[in-house]
Amino acid sequence: MNDKTNAVTLIGVPLEEGSGRGGCAMGPAALRIAGIGSALGELGYRVSDAGDLRPTPATEAGDHPKAHNLPIVAAFTRAIEEQTYRAAADGTLPVLLGGDHSLSMGSVSGMARRAKELGRPLFVLWLDAHADFNTPASSPSGNIHGMPVAYYCGKAEFAPILPAARPFVDPRHVYQVGIRSVDDEERLAIAENGVNVFDMRAIDEEGMGAIMRRIIADVSKANGLLHVSLDVDFLDPDVAPGVGTTVPGGATFREAHLIMEMLHDSGLVSSLDLVELNPFLDDRGKSARVIVELAASLFGRRILDRPTRAA
Repeated sequence: MNDKTNAVTLIGVPLEEGSGRGGCAMGPAALRIAGIGSALGELGYRVSDAGDLRPTPATEAGDHPKAHNLPIVAAFTRAIEEQTYRAAADGTLPVLLGGDHSLSMGSVSGMARRAKELGRPLFVLWLDAHADFNTPASSPSGNIHGMPVAYYCGKAEFAPILPAARPFVDPRHVYQVGIRSVDDEERLAIAENGVNVFDMRAIDEEGMGAIMRRIIADVSKANGLLHVSLDVDFLDPDVAPGVGTTVPGGATFREAHLIMEMLHDSGLVSSLDLVELNPFLDDRGKSARVIVELAASLFGRRILDRPTRAA
């Protein structure tokens, strides 16, 4: 919703192999059925749907004993990186329809390449219950959806997936909001690398508005691009149950909409991930509709403009 961009490219990523369980591959279809394209179109954006990525597994990436399904995730990462970069370079705002959170290895890397071309720093707003700063060595599960932040920050180069000389994101430019589940080694790595973490206690004490004003001010002062990555488990499970990694005590419906409204007002957002939607675990499409409503707020729909739904 960058104020200079009125074109959006939807990129479907039916990737579930990074999560360790089935269902996320149905996420892009669920978001389309819930009306993501029409919602953004009604707000005045030119919406182009690039369809779903279907890459052939990158067998040369090899198997890794502590990074499960690496050939599949590697192939998706390469395809996502290229398509995200291309959409941004063409002057549109890429919206990645996931798929599990390992897709951000590609989307953020693609935006980092574009930001370097523009001579601007890339910032990432990570809306998630989890920090996702594991490496294969530190991960308790070996599921790659817990590693993307470390990867795009250059702290988890565990396979020849993307060029080693690619631009990385400065960990100090990563803002994680809503965090409430972090592994022990991951916690140390976050602190050592200067990642900005606002857990649920910080939200309770400081308020979501104050936290967002600080983040927006930091990005604006640096003339940065802002990539937003929204995991369904950022929200409280009562709000959005359709996710495989539910953690109680998440963000409320209003807190999430406040974030999106403030981001729209800032005019800073250059790309967006919508990830970890698992329709198999959802309640009659409830989570998909919530995510579409949040995306609409990010692109300019005001809370007063929301239609009243029948009970």
